[in-house]
Amino acid sequence: MTASTTRTYTIREVATLTGLPASTLRYYETIGLIEPVSRGASSGHRVYDESDLDKLTGVACLAAIGLSIDDMRTYVSNVRLGREGAGEQIDLLAEHAERLAREAETLEMRRRYVGIKVDYWRAVAADDQERAEQLSAQSLALADQIRERLR
Repeated sequence: MTASTTRTYTIREVATLTGLPASTLRYYETIGLIEPVSRGASSGHRVYDESDLDKLTGVACLAAIGLSIDDMRTYVSNVRLGREGAGEQIDLLAEHAERLAREAETLEMRRRYVGIKVDYWRAVAADDQERAEQLSAQSLALADQIRERLR
């Protein structure tokens, strides 16, 4: 006869497997993002099982894509609802995708600004005053666009 045993993990092992620091795992439990984890009978230390690991892997993915704690809470709650939560999940993720697209556009503008500044300093080094003035005007215009976007 074989007894089925469930694999358990320490907080250190879960931190390694999920990429979430132990302090974050404790924080997520404290704020109720994840359910309280069972404790070892003799040590009182957190003991994670496969189910805990699966849930935390999902939460780690949400954190990796930059969801806020509130959005992660909503997502986790909607997972429990299954089909009834699907509409809100779609809206939440679609809105987040739009935020990420705006961030990517802003980041691209910043990258272009840095490229213009590199070209500006190359023009200065080459004593090309006319080109330096053109690039200076371009960088100022782009900086204004970036500031406007961040408002």
